Amino acid sequence: MNKYEIYKNNCINNIKECLNNMECQPILFLGSGISKRYFDAPNWEQLLKILSDKCSSAKKYGYYKQTYVNPIEIGTKLSDVYKEWAWSDGEKEFSEKYFTDKYKSDIFIKSKISDFLKSITPKNIDEIISYKDEIRLLQEIKPYAIITTNYDKFIEMIFYDYAPIIGQKILRSQYTSIGEIFKIHGCISEPGSLVFTKEDYDIFLSKKKYLSAKLLTFFLEHPLVFIGYNAGDPNIQAILSDIDEILSINNQLVPNIYIVTWSEKINNNQQYPMEKIINLENDKSIRINQIVANDFKWVYKAFTNEEAIERVNPKLLRALLSRTYELVRADIPKRKIEIDYETLESALNNDNEINKIYGITSISDPKTFNIAYPYTLTQVGQELGFRNWYKANELIEQIKDEKGFDIKSTDNKYHISVKTGQTSESRKYSKLCIELLRKVMNGDDYKV
Repeated sequence: MNKYEIYKNNCINNIKECLNNMECQPILFLGSGISKRYFDAPNWEQLLKILSDKCSSAKKYGYYKQTYVNPIEIGTKLSDVYKEWAWSDGEKEFSEKYFTDKYKSDIFIKSKISDFLKSITPKNIDEIISYKDEIRLLQEIKPYAIITTNYDKFIEMIFYDYAPIIGQKILRSQYTSIGEIFKIHGCISEPGSLVFTKEDYDIFLSKKKYLSAKLLTFFLEHPLVFIGYNAGDPNIQAILSDIDEILSINNQLVPNIYIVTWSEKINNNQQYPMEKIINLENDKSIRINQIVANDFKWVYKAFTNEEAIERVNPKLLRALLSRTYELVRADIPKRKIEIDYETLESALNNDNEINKIYGITSISDPKTFNIAYPYTLTQVGQELGFRNWYKANELIEQIKDEKGFDIKSTDNKYHISVKTGQTSESRKYSKLCIELLRKVMNGDDYKV
């Protein structure tokens, strides 16, 4: 094997270990590079140039590049130009409804952005012949949720069973559930929601902490994969700054965060880095996993977790969680429905019975799998005082080095592995495992 093949195998093994240890689906953070790759959508600067060309009252784009350093300032200036154009020679270019006090003046440029992106977005993914297999593998990841700063609706086309949550509606939603696309910078389906001008960004940044707090639990409990962004993108830096601030990880590798870096040409004899240090605000930085590729098929396939619930419509799971939430939060307290508490109490004390209420069948004998081995590796780490699974896994590796015994290699009193598919398995751990790892952590004598 050449150096890049070795690098690929190392990346795949790293991803599989993360998925196996966290035992949950990844969250995808998809940027403009996705739309650029699959239907040649413009990046931010290209979009600004297109907007200046489409407005007869605007100067050439080079003028704005010379006058303003920040692209957001260029967008803000173009928004003002579009407003003046709409109220003069360009009136026929816009819908009559926008000439009322129901809309802010930036609606004119945002409506043009929406119209343009609608015109270039494929009607369906079957039109993208060159990347058909790659898009299919992206779909098979079956992410827990998707976060994007993209305006267009291409991601909804790929993940057609996922529900879009647009802009500020994310903050107002009462819960976060599986199968949702969080469009944090708005969507062309609602032109006024687009985060485009300086005022938009100021409002977004003022509420970003609330957004991050709402999503942070999922960032910590799921693999987080950035695709379609470069490492210097301010959107990535903003999210990672909030994660770093809460975790206070002191430049340690965050094991469940990945950035996929596209390279037009791959040198098979070059050793590519598996980690990336991203500079943040206040002279801080954060270390995350990096995957360098020009073909994303192997990357998407690596993030496909075969332990995911198969053949389940995300709409069904989302509806189930939504209805359960409303049941507990509203219906029961307001006595809208009659509750058979005796049946519920019995079900809650029996894993199989509560599974039946949700229409879920268990994958093995609950006496051995759920009772004797109740912990995932993430939960083991939390019981030991860590934030995730990574440090617990390091203690398991320490035992392997010191005693020559790999806890995860067999079914034993510390660990059990249950087959969940043709090539997949689910790992669970016992209380004895926690006690053993606590001794190793404290430097006490221990026996395996």
